[in-house]
Amino acid sequence: MTFVRIGGIPHHIRVDGKRTGTAPGTGPGTGAGPACLLSVGLGMSWFDWDPVVPLLAPHRTVVRFDRPGLGLSGPAPARAWPTLTGEAERIARVLDAAGIDTPATVVGHSLAGFHCEAFARLYPERTAALVLVDSSVEEEPRPSRAPALRDTATRACGTLLASAGLPRALGPLLRRTAVRAARRGGSAPTPYAPAPHDLVRSAYSTSRFLRAVLAENARYGDQAVELEALRERLPLDASVPVTVLAAYAGGPRHRLDRQERLAERLGGTFRVCAPAGHLVMLDRPGDVAAAVLDAPVRPSPAGQEEERTHRR
Repeated sequence: MTFVRIGGIPHHIRVDGKRTGTAPGTGPGTGAGPACLLSVGLGMSWFDWDPVVPLLAPHRTVVRFDRPGLGLSGPAPARAWPTLTGEAERIARVLDAAGIDTPATVVGHSLAGFHCEAFARLYPERTAALVLVDSSVEEEPRPSRAPALRDTATRACGTLLASAGLPRALGPLLRRTAVRAARRGGSAPTPYAPAPHDLVRSAYSTSRFLRAVLAENARYGDQAVELEALRERLPLDASVPVTVLAAYAGGPRHRLDRQERLAERLGGTFRVCAPAGHLVMLDRPGDVAAAVLDAPVRPSPAGQEEERTHRR
């Protein structure tokens, strides 16, 4: 467990598996690949990937982190709001801090699917593959009509709820309730034990968590609009394979259809994870690990040059 300052904010970073580079937080290392980065959805924490990590760690350097205010990371400044390009840059900085200097497979769940797709478009040379885990999908995003008013109301709401003691009183309970609802219909091959109470309490009983969740939710539509503009401006590198994992627990297929259209739009492979709720990493960790391990490992530019020299 390591804390690294990114943009002046202490970020909690966790690195597991096949590390052969320098220690996290000491700068880029050599030979630290192959690597994958796991990024959680709105309001979630690094430990939500726990069922997946043991399946990947024997084969990959696995990097996890908490965005500002979430998990164990420090809060963002009061008037700082999440942006899509900012989150893509955050992923790049986290990989730097973890000593990853080879292209990484980036894995984004839910809202983080926006972030990881943006990273793949903005940093194609650093992307080995893109895996979207029941990603957020907005086919016709529209900008907010009154962004200043929305931001003011969000900030005031956070202050009011925090001063009323809501995070400490109800934060862990709301977390457990949300996880149960998001797993409805899912069935993990290996039963997943709930996250330890002390970790849930430390991550979800704070005003920093409340403000972070409200900020990410408020700026969700803006990030969808940013992504649509980025798609028009920067096509995905054809050498970066894309896999879209869709959760399905039976019933109506409209969400499944949206995920399939996303895969078609990105030229990717579409896979259904069933039975599974939205938290695919808890219900079907093996499906997530398989998508990562099936993706090819790309050498870094330096590695490619070394290989060409050796062949000569």
